[in-house]
Amino acid sequence: MSCIFCRIAFGEIPARIVYQDEQVVAFHDVSPQAPVHVLVIPRLHVDSLAATQPEHDALLGHVLGTIRKVARDLGVADNGYRTVLNTGFDGGQSVGHLHAHLLAGRPLGWPPG
Repeated sequence: MSCIFCRIAFGEIPARIVYQDEQVVAFHDVSPQAPVHVLVIPRLHVDSLAATQPEHDALLGHVLGTIRKVARDLGVADNGYRTVLNTGFDGGQSVGHLHAHLLAGRPLGWPPG
């Protein structure tokens, strides 16, 4: 298994995990862009949002629900947070495994990047 996120999801590479269940793993980003920067990844390897199929819709919903839960657990839900799904090279995706960013802990400007 060469995908770094697959290796994290299956415990082959350590990470600062904040939540996990049978479908997803949430962990702190090693290069945070905000005081709170957590990645939520499915255990199932899917390259990107563009690579998902209708059968992945429940999993995508679970990823978003996990972000909501983690934001509450980390105490950032009330002040607000940003959820980002970078897709493809031009979209800024740097790891070829579907993942969502939860960014919080400071005001986040617009437009991003």
